[in-house]
Amino acid sequence: MKRARFYLFLLCLLAVITYLDRVCISVAGPRMQDALHISPEQWGWVGTVFLLGYALFEVPSGHLGDRLGARRILTRIVLWWSVFTAATGAVSGLPMLLGARFLFGAGEAGSFPNASVAISNWFAPATRGRAFGIFTMCSQLGGALSPLLVIPIQQAFGWRASFFVFGSLGVVWCGVWYWQFRDYPAGPPRGTAVRERTAWAPLLRDRNLRAIMGLTFGYVYTMSFYQTWFHTYLVRGRGFSEDALALSSLPYVLGAVANILGGFSCDWLARRAGVKWSRRGVGMAGLALAAAGILSTVFVTSHVAVILCISLAYAGITFQQPVVWTACLDIGGNRGGAVSGFMNTAGQLGGALSSVLFGYIVKSGGGYDAPLIPMGIFLAGGMLLWGRVDVTQKIALCETSGNNETQPVAERLR
Repeated sequence: MKRARFYLFLLCLLAVITYLDRVCISVAGPRMQDALHISPEQWGWVGTVFLLGYALFEVPSGHLGDRLGARRILTRIVLWWSVFTAATGAVSGLPMLLGARFLFGAGEAGSFPNASVAISNWFAPATRGRAFGIFTMCSQLGGALSPLLVIPIQQAFGWRASFFVFGSLGVVWCGVWYWQFRDYPAGPPRGTAVRERTAWAPLLRDRNLRAIMGLTFGYVYTMSFYQTWFHTYLVRGRGFSEDALALSSLPYVLGAVANILGGFSCDWLARRAGVKWSRRGVGMAGLALAAAGILSTVFVTSHVAVILCISLAYAGITFQQPVVWTACLDIGGNRGGAVSGFMNTAGQLGGALSSVLFGYIVKSGGGYDAPLIPMGIFLAGGMLLWGRVDVTQKIALCETSGNNETQPVAERLR
């Protein structure tokens, strides 16, 4: 158990670094748009190409984690994205920026599915909710720290320096992770010498996974706004000064608290109401709060009210976030990495659509508040989809070749 806690600590550091690197470009957005002469609709494509790269490589990276282990795959992922985080600081125009962000997304793909593989191997099902709650909480801490770190670096050394600094953090993490982490508590499980082939068709037909993919599409459609447009929205849509952007840490602070509450609530409810309703109840409550918060933002006027409403929306999203990852392990068993990859692919496609659509809605004359309306609709739809998720129904995911026997991975002993 001591080793499991240490590995969770390393994964928490990974989550912090991930969101420092992701949110850095949102904080630097207004300066970058001015320096590189990028229009609102062009800036939307900067976020979209990152998410497209992320979506394209999410399932393959998650599947590799199932087969080869999180130790090797996460090392490759973090090294790759660290290089292209630093490369973002060296771009001289829009084409180079688009290329760097696409490759950054392709490299980062699979980071959370592979973290879920590690959690699956080292934590019992009864404690995974809180493990995911702590892990996702730390990603919000990275988002909260980003403006507090990026703005002083930008003011002292320019926006490019922030990408160079954050890119170096991942390289250090990789060395510690590869040296310390082991994929399994007591060596590889018996039977790993047997070649396994994932049966994709039953997975893609599964009602649970389709519902989870749909609700994830909706909530990441909104979550992408915080990573690509949030700070531009505050400055250009709501009249915040750069110094006032320190307030933009609040969504991530509340999001961190909501993450840990969601994870512990999931495990607590599982003991009292059963696994199905522990996932379903936390998910529905979180997205209901998120929909109310994002739609309220459109109608409030003061800076304090804007930050409060938009922070509550983010907290609602993150309250249910640990449960999404836990549900993927519930239905996916030993193919949790691949199932998580499909779930997160749907989410990144939603984020890619959001990022580019936001810019075109602004350009069309809708203003900076109009793009929040579809976010509220998607969040409300996600709440309804949670009502269809039953994680007690497993997916028959894997065929074992060589003996002509088919066996659901979720039912096999580890």
